[in-house]
Amino acid sequence: MVFSSLLFLFLFLPAVLLLYFVSPWRIKNLVLFVTSLIFYAWGEPVYIAIMLLSTVTDYGFGLLLSHPKRSSLQRKGIVVASVIVNLTLLGYFKYADFLIQNVNAWLGTQIPLTDLALPIGISFYTFQSMSYIIDVYRGTAKAQRNWLDFGTFVALFPQLVAGPIVQYSTIAEQLRHRTVDTGLFAEGVRRFIIGLAKKVLLANNIGLLWNTISSTGTDTMPVLTAWLGIIAFAFQIYFDFSGYSDMAIGLGMMFGFRFNENFNRPYTAQSITDFWRRWHISLSTWFRDYVYIPLGGNRKGPWKQLRNIMIVWLLTGIWHGASWNFLLWGLYFGVVLVLEKWFGLKLLQRLPAWIRHAYALFLILIGWVFFVFEDLQDMGAYFAAMFGANHQPLWNNESLYLLYTNAILLVLLVLASMPRRNEFNKFRGFGTVVRLGWHAVLFLMSVAYLVDATFNPFLYFRF
Repeated sequence: MVFSSLLFLFLFLPAVLLLYFVSPWRIKNLVLFVTSLIFYAWGEPVYIAIMLLSTVTDYGFGLLLSHPKRSSLQRKGIVVASVIVNLTLLGYFKYADFLIQNVNAWLGTQIPLTDLALPIGISFYTFQSMSYIIDVYRGTAKAQRNWLDFGTFVALFPQLVAGPIVQYSTIAEQLRHRTVDTGLFAEGVRRFIIGLAKKVLLANNIGLLWNTISSTGTDTMPVLTAWLGIIAFAFQIYFDFSGYSDMAIGLGMMFGFRFNENFNRPYTAQSITDFWRRWHISLSTWFRDYVYIPLGGNRKGPWKQLRNIMIVWLLTGIWHGASWNFLLWGLYFGVVLVLEKWFGLKLLQRLPAWIRHAYALFLILIGWVFFVFEDLQDMGAYFAAMFGANHQPLWNNESLYLLYTNAILLVLLVLASMPRRNEFNKFRGFGTVVRLGWHAVLFLMSVAYLVDATFNPFLYFRF
């Protein structure tokens, strides 16, 4: 079940909201926990056991950590045990076949693959559960003694499948004390509709262009078509993922939760450093807080700082998937960020803003080629098409046709990626009516699209 489906919009969500608001406070978390399990089990009833195992294990580790007579060595051992359990589960389901394939290729062995499907959202809820143990160990959060509250934290359906990654310390108090007034609920609805429109009306439509171009043979692909294709993918993944994050944040508000932002206009960045402060903020923050800073951050000299950056970005790459292209993607951004730390940011500051922006967009688009092609030969062929190394012209009639027929959509995508002021606020009551009407139109258009939709992917399900 996905948020951008008629089943969720008109059956699951209304039923959960009704049940939640008619329930007394003492069982509201029980309602969220049970309905979250139903939400997850709808698509993967077997793998719900994996999520529950992770939940029960870390709940127990948290109680062990809270014992006042634990020595420092014992506490460290508990944290290490928790990390081993969580990463073993994640590694087995996500990386076992990747490792077996490479061992077979390198050693000529015939080890059979597990052929296990990847549990939906395992990368997200594993990181959330690990954040709890580390926060309790550090003393930034108290151990949760109520198993239901902890289960609700891990399984909470708005952010279970694809984030944002919610660190326990930011939501601990909200698990026990939260309120929903009409203003917060209305803002949640508004945020959800914006996210739904971004996903359904923008990401899905530009995704069709990417599918058309990516299915074209790269040996005959003109330069313009190749660049148009990767621009289409860049917009698709942004509006797909940020739209889903907006829907998750909006749903959280409807139940009284306030999740941190996950995107902040990343395509307005003027450096790669700036881009990664704006894109998938919850993941960058997680690696900063639980990997980069514990490794020493920038406190132990420039060389160790650069080492720490590379470790973080190799882990960030492989977190996204069990494939060499993701490792290359992480390595690519790690190298660029290191170069910016060394001298790049100082040089960029001397340049006009439009050059800094063009520089960032160019490197971002290059990065998406590493990201989207798991087959390294296909990746190389696409790079060749982008830079004319396949000996094709800059454009042909098909290139111009694709550009012409998608021109309005591309303009809308550019505008939607830019910062904007809310001009409706100037007109008070009238502005409120116009804003309500606008969101009603977006919702109706999104529903109309879904009624007849045959193309409604969600890219981050596979992570």
